[in-house]
Amino acid sequence: MTLDDLINDWNGLPVEGERMPLLNDETLRDGLQSPSVRDPDIAAKRDLTHRLARLGVDALDLGMPGAGPKALAAVRALLVEIRDHRLPLSPNVAVRTIEADLAQVAEIQQRAGIPLEAGAFLGSSPIRMDVEGWNLAFLVDTARKAVAFCRRNQVPVMMVTEDSTRAQPEVLKAIYGAALDEGAQSICLSDTCGHATPDGVRRLVRFIKDEVIKDRKVRIDWHGHNDRGLGLANAIAAFEAGADRLHGSILGIGERCGNVALDQLMINLHLMGYPKGDLSDLPALADRVAELCDVEIPANYPVLGRDAFRTGTGVHAAAIVKALHRGDVELADAVYSGVPAALVGRRQEIEIGPMAGHSNVVYWLEMNGYDPSAERVDRILRTAKNSPRILSEAEIRAVL
Repeated sequence: MTLDDLINDWNGLPVEGERMPLLNDETLRDGLQSPSVRDPDIAAKRDLTHRLARLGVDALDLGMPGAGPKALAAVRALLVEIRDHRLPLSPNVAVRTIEADLAQVAEIQQRAGIPLEAGAFLGSSPIRMDVEGWNLAFLVDTARKAVAFCRRNQVPVMMVTEDSTRAQPEVLKAIYGAALDEGAQSICLSDTCGHATPDGVRRLVRFIKDEVIKDRKVRIDWHGHNDRGLGLANAIAAFEAGADRLHGSILGIGERCGNVALDQLMINLHLMGYPKGDLSDLPALADRVAELCDVEIPANYPVLGRDAFRTGTGVHAAAIVKALHRGDVELADAVYSGVPAALVGRRQEIEIGPMAGHSNVVYWLEMNGYDPSAERVDRILRTAKNSPRILSEAEIRAVL
């Protein structure tokens, strides 16, 4: 029997078709807005740009050039890197809807000689309008002027409404309608405060498609945050409802509770039938981001954490070992794992600790070239049962 015969998948069969999600990486912009990360130097950012391109990411937010000289220098350098190495990435930057920021984008684009999309953002929710003293007429006028400036300077523009998931429908319709009338090529819906649920995301995207986009050929982007822990689910819901490009950052770094974790999104899209490329380099990329940005990957982080494919439980280990003894690595990879470890170049790991059983010890001994005699197994298992944690290799060898 095949693995497909052995798994009754309530998720349904993977969806395969012509429509594929586009992915926009925000690690080097929104990710670096986290108050806990370190901003890598330009050489490190160049390295990450190449790694993201190899991974199959479609677009890259290079930063916010208006944030200061350092950010501006990074944007210029990364755009040149994409140009000179012909990387298959669509570059974009985040900018305010003011002429000074937009003129900067036009100047950067002209120097580099390749398109640089301006992600022009504008607050849209009643709470922001109240705080700022804005009215709808002001927002619509601002959107029109920003997009018109970009059009005159041949800068592709993505109109972004901040806090879209708490905005009134007529406000979104007016802002996006004005931007599209002036020539915006795409629009971006933002869950800036991580407020939305998957149902809310679906309603919002469908409203935009039915009431704003209609029959226009316009790309819809989704940019989500993870304040309620729903970032990943919301991104998938946005795609299923009709969004074309999904934003995220490696390890989900970003303001407050972070952004959609792009690595988790790629894994889930792959398992849903939307493969973006070879994911075996994903652990190395995540480790590099963690190193450069000075963040720690939690041990239980999905797929990339140290414990993602480890087990110290006897019942689990016994099932995995039985599959391995049959020579069926694929079965061993699935019997107690919802994600194949091989997908990211890893393997199932069996440890010995207080919850271990006979199979854990036999497997370790066999893998390390020892005869799994009953005396050895009993001696190690006694030590493990009296330990408060997993035994290290040195501790096991000391027992032997």
